[in-house]
Amino acid sequence: MAFFYESLLCCILKIQETMRKRIVYVILILGCILCFAINAGAKVKLPVLVSDGMVLQREQPVLIWGFADPGEEIKIQFLKKKYHTQTGMDGKWQIQLPPTKAGGPYTITINDIVLKDVLFGDVWLCSGQSNMETPVSRVMDLYEKEIRSYTNTHIRHIKIPLSYNFHGPQDDIRPAAWMPVTPEGIMTYAAVPYFFARFLYETIQVPIGLINASVGGSPAEAWVNEENLREFPYYLNDKKIAESDEYIRQAQQLQDTNRKLWYQVLNEGDSGLLEKWIDPAYNDSNWDTTDLFDSWGRDEKQSPINGSFWFRKAVDIPVRLAGKKATLRLGCIVDADSVFVNGVFIGATSYQYPPRKYPIPETLLKEGKNTITIRLISHSDTPHFVEEKPYKIVFEEEEISLEGEWKYRLANRMPSMSEGISFQYKPVGLYNAMIAPLQNYVIKGVVWYQGESNTSRYKEYNALLSALINNWRELWKQPDLPFLLVQLPNFQRNYPGESEWAELRNVQRELCMNTPNTGLAVTIDVGEWNDIHPLNKKDVGYRLSLQARRLVYGENTIIVDGPLYESKEIAGNKIILTFRKGTDDFMPMEELKGFAIAGRDGEFQEAKARIENGKIIVWNDGIADPVQVRYAWANNPEEANLRNRTRLPASPFRTE
Repeated sequence: MAFFYESLLCCILKIQETMRKRIVYVILILGCILCFAINAGAKVKLPVLVSDGMVLQREQPVLIWGFADPGEEIKIQFLKKKYHTQTGMDGKWQIQLPPTKAGGPYTITINDIVLKDVLFGDVWLCSGQSNMETPVSRVMDLYEKEIRSYTNTHIRHIKIPLSYNFHGPQDDIRPAAWMPVTPEGIMTYAAVPYFFARFLYETIQVPIGLINASVGGSPAEAWVNEENLREFPYYLNDKKIAESDEYIRQAQQLQDTNRKLWYQVLNEGDSGLLEKWIDPAYNDSNWDTTDLFDSWGRDEKQSPINGSFWFRKAVDIPVRLAGKKATLRLGCIVDADSVFVNGVFIGATSYQYPPRKYPIPETLLKEGKNTITIRLISHSDTPHFVEEKPYKIVFEEEEISLEGEWKYRLANRMPSMSEGISFQYKPVGLYNAMIAPLQNYVIKGVVWYQGESNTSRYKEYNALLSALINNWRELWKQPDLPFLLVQLPNFQRNYPGESEWAELRNVQRELCMNTPNTGLAVTIDVGEWNDIHPLNKKDVGYRLSLQARRLVYGENTIIVDGPLYESKEIAGNKIILTFRKGTDDFMPMEELKGFAIAGRDGEFQEAKARIENGKIIVWNDGIADPVQVRYAWANNPEEANLRNRTRLPASPFRTE
């Protein structure tokens, strides 16, 4: 028995010793993990902009900055030189690198981080709303061959992701990456910055970095900080309301719920889904017939009909095209669509602006009758197919038109969908989240394409845009930071009465003539009446590059503007207009168009105009005592033809 207890005691002691060793082992492991966690916490974190492939501003001191634990030592090695600092108590650090000539690629080592493929060149901030955001993919109809054949790794582009914040300026942006102009990266580019950079590179031959911070539909006040909006207290009050995170959360939740329920009710009551109207064998003989561009989207009171419509068209395919790959073009549609060919789904678009270009797979089209079916969903606007857009099946060497009569039926009428609140359009929000985080990144200048969302408030736009320019110049500590503006293009039909688009264009012209270090690219000849996002972004980029060459790169001998109005003189029944010297070498025209003249009653009438001794003489035989002239004063001044010998158009203007 004694032997048994002795053996048991030995076993217990051995177990205790094993347990002690295991505990020590566990403690050692936990200690290592803790040390690793501490060291990991001390790792340097770089802002999104400071990353592989970036372009830094040449020939100026530039900042490299980031985040780490307080007191952490930061070491940078660049071009065989070393720089160091310590992280402040706020967890931030920054190191200034000396001016560096254009060139690269270089590597920059920051503690254990190695940044690769870094270039030095000129950095341009491109901002505004959707026409600054419109991607290269959208304009391929006009420029596919030249875009696909052009590669330039010295041009880099980074798109700042959409974000907004109403509590204060943020330290960093959401994840993004610098992309060069390559076949793989080009579709991430916005079209205006792309062409601007291409034309500029041809002239200056240095790397170009494009920081694109733009948001479709955004008004100017969303891009300005609180301090510079003091003249607009109602905007600041709107911003204060949006400071409530709970309000934003509830509003977005309500909007999501409303949208979910709207679609649920729509789909549950959609006869086309229930009866399978996509089936090519479905009998649509009792459907109504319409032209795509008729007024089928309004009721007898001319009110918009919202809900789901179905359209069907039988298309005869000849034997030579049967089975071949093709593209279905359906212009632009308000609002959303899903499209089927012979019952097979081939594409969908959820909102009105993108052009509908749907690939049709090989073997899907057969000889003889083929059926195209469109399910169109209208949320709140008048549903319609946009006129003067392509509606056709495009094969490699020929095409088949889809215009003319279609069968159609309203499947489920719905109330208008509540649009909800677009918080990205609220004042200050985009500035805090998408501009303030960029302030340490040295830039050469700004390209600004915006104004469509402010046309109804054109009277305040001069003060508002001046506040923005002042704000950004203060932010980058560059009082003369160059600003290149794009004037609004021609758009919409022309209607009797006043034009808010013309008013805002005039504000843009006056601001650039009175604000130092600004330039204006006039685009009233490159727009489209039926598309707020015109495809001709190449001429826009070219005209911006001209402004940059004069304003920034010192090419003072080139003419970069069309005729710029300066003053008037009344002589009897005529008004004599003088234009800025250097822009007044007018292109001869058989008949100048686009002018209107008014007497003391303020009623404008179409005017005659001629070029005489470097000036423009304007008159109307029925107005004996004229006082005022307007030029190109319309939403879409398509007939206006005043240019100088550079072929650049005159800006719309109004004499005072």
